[in-house]
Amino acid sequence: MTIKRLVAAMLLATGSNSVLAEDSFTVQDIQVEGLQRVALGAALNNLPFTVGDTVSDYSLSRSIRTLYSAGHFDDIKVLREGNTVIFRVRERPTINAIEFDGNKDIKEEQLLESLSGNKVEVGEPLDKTILKNIETGLTEFYHGVGKYQANVNVELTYLPRNRVNLKIKFEEGEAASVRQINIVGNKLFSDEDLLADIESKQDLPWWRFMSSDRYQKQTLQGDIEKITSYYLDRGYLRFNIDSSQVSVSTDKESVYIALNVTEGEQFTVKGIKFVGDLIGQDEFIKQILPLKDGQLYNGGLVTYTEESIAKLLARFGYANSKVRTIPQINDDTNEVELTINVEPGKRVYVRRIAVSGNTNTKDEVVRRELRQIEGAWLSNDALELSKQSIQRLPYIESVEFETLPVVGEDDLVDVGFKVKEQPSGNFNAGISYGNYMGLSFQIGVQQENFFGTGNSAGISLNTNKYQKSISMTYTDPYFTLDGVSLGGQVFYSDVDYSSAASNLEAYNQTRYGFGANVGYPINEYNRLNFGANYVVNKINSINEYDQLRHFRAVLLDAQNPDGGYHFTNYELTAGWVRNTLNRGLFPTAGHYLGASIKASTPNSDLQFFKTSFEARNYIPLSNDHAWSFLSKIELGYGNGYGDKNGYDYTLPFTENYYAGGQNLRGFESRIIGPHAIYRYADSVPGLPGSDQGSFPVGPEGDIYQVSQRSIGGNAMAIATLELITPTPFLSDDYRNSVRTSLFIDAGNVWDTEFDINRFAGLGVGQTNSRQPELIDYADPGLIRASAGVSLQWISPMGPLTFSLAKIIKKQEGDLQENFSFNIGTTF
Repeated sequence: MTIKRLVAAMLLATGSNSVLAEDSFTVQDIQVEGLQRVALGAALNNLPFTVGDTVSDYSLSRSIRTLYSAGHFDDIKVLREGNTVIFRVRERPTINAIEFDGNKDIKEEQLLESLSGNKVEVGEPLDKTILKNIETGLTEFYHGVGKYQANVNVELTYLPRNRVNLKIKFEEGEAASVRQINIVGNKLFSDEDLLADIESKQDLPWWRFMSSDRYQKQTLQGDIEKITSYYLDRGYLRFNIDSSQVSVSTDKESVYIALNVTEGEQFTVKGIKFVGDLIGQDEFIKQILPLKDGQLYNGGLVTYTEESIAKLLARFGYANSKVRTIPQINDDTNEVELTINVEPGKRVYVRRIAVSGNTNTKDEVVRRELRQIEGAWLSNDALELSKQSIQRLPYIESVEFETLPVVGEDDLVDVGFKVKEQPSGNFNAGISYGNYMGLSFQIGVQQENFFGTGNSAGISLNTNKYQKSISMTYTDPYFTLDGVSLGGQVFYSDVDYSSAASNLEAYNQTRYGFGANVGYPINEYNRLNFGANYVVNKINSINEYDQLRHFRAVLLDAQNPDGGYHFTNYELTAGWVRNTLNRGLFPTAGHYLGASIKASTPNSDLQFFKTSFEARNYIPLSNDHAWSFLSKIELGYGNGYGDKNGYDYTLPFTENYYAGGQNLRGFESRIIGPHAIYRYADSVPGLPGSDQGSFPVGPEGDIYQVSQRSIGGNAMAIATLELITPTPFLSDDYRNSVRTSLFIDAGNVWDTEFDINRFAGLGVGQTNSRQPELIDYADPGLIRASAGVSLQWISPMGPLTFSLAKIIKKQEGDLQENFSFNIGTTF
């Protein structure tokens, strides 16, 4: 029996081998039919065998899967003719074009990026198996933003040479609105309290057209977190949202949201302890700790504590620290003990700092603003200070930085600062001819980033019938490595102010001189500036109005009363600036404070001082700083000191303050403030038959006349409130170069030395309809106000400002200017 079984087994084995031998064969040739775009070599490289190999039917079937995995073919068949293997393939069509139709919620750039991630892009073979996934994924996206009626279809148009066009058609439909939000299980707080601060709004009335009750899945998730935080911040540590349901109406136009909650009990903090490494800052951390033993548990304070400790550690180079609070809850006593676990990790150092994006500005100009140093430990504070310092440069539009880990090193990072530059100067040039001005030529250049050095340079040349001027300035903000600045200026001007367009009382002035200034940084935000100037003034052809009597008395040569006013002054200046603004131009956060004084030395021909103060404060109203609020105040006061020949020195009228135009929009330039007053001696007719035609009467019989032109004043106060808004119809890409705002300006310029009683009882000279009446120019309460809209643009020629304003309150003699255009001024 055993022998028979052995023989049977041998026969079966022999038969089996014979079958295998018949199924296997040696490949003599491989052919691929149907290739158009794919090269034969590329197809053969994906086969698991080659000519000369022994294969079986099983090997052939597996080769089909291998060819499919290459991603080139839609259909593959394998045939055998003798020892020749033949593959008949149909290539996948090549994507010729991708078109989108009907998409509004998703930009084409986002769609193309998403498709590219799925290897669906022009020039690539099309895998039709993923088209359904694309349709499903986009439809789910629309459902997530509340558009349950949305439908997405992919249409294919086949072209010659095995090409195909993709057209993705969108039917977005209308977004479903939140009809009702129900909270179930809340007893401690009402639905109104819990829903007051969430973003999802329910069944809004028509008059709240600025709000939206559109349902969005992500918004609901954020609202659930807000409700949870509401309870945790009030001590309800066991609060939980057990479930949330979103029901869609049959017409898919409305959704109903239900949240089931368990409120739990309030818990009190009993004990706070630290574990881990506090890097020697134990006492400091405990002092600033907002959590206190015995108070109600507050989830917001717990998160703030963790973030504060992490930020503190980051200041010392521990950028990858982990701070975690572990609560030990006692449900019997409703108390919780908090254990704050601090793991600082390794201290991280900066290996290299790279600067990019600066095509005009030299690297060293950006690098000298860095507060983070290569080789030092990484500090978040130093990085943020570096960003702010660079961004305050007037030729930098924006700055971003990122830290990149060094491969193979867990304690080293590289830092990259990417800057975006903006126009950094003003340019004007022109030639014109007019009946009044004659031939006029002007050219001017002011560059805040001279040849990319970060130095400021400017030259201005202007000549016409009534004005000839030239000035040159240069400032090096980093004359020394520690930020001491040095600058200087040379100037000359010869101006005839008799032009009506100047709004100033007529006179001719020749002025020339030179000066130097130096600045010293006190710290990151404060700076002191000092300067000295030599100035020569020559004034002729001035109309002798009454307010010049002191000026005339101390300067006029009694032997040459028609010789004009010649005076030389040696001026010293000092100033202080505090600047925490986030940008050099178009800031949206921070404040600017500046105070300065200019005074002539006692050996000057005129002894005077002039002070000024400016404060600007920007408060961002939105997280992206698209909305911001500006409050601004400008103050100025000047006067003379000492006396000469019994006459007190006063502030020279050439140094007076002016308002209107740029600093008080809606009023004509420099029109606000005291006007010139002319006082004449009156006369009476002579006796009949006498040779004497008339006789002058005494001073008490003088008459006066108020000029239409302003002479300025020695005191000024102007305030501005401005709401900075996104510019309509302009994308966010231009936010840092175009600014729109709504403003209110108010202020006054007055003369503290003016005495209206000098003109009491005097007669008024011949007047006309445009001649203003006399008012008390010493009264600071004569406020002017205006409101309007402003558009500012940092153009390639420099900052341009367009303002449209309406006067709210005016005074006698003020002139209106509804529209104004200025170059070189921004707020």
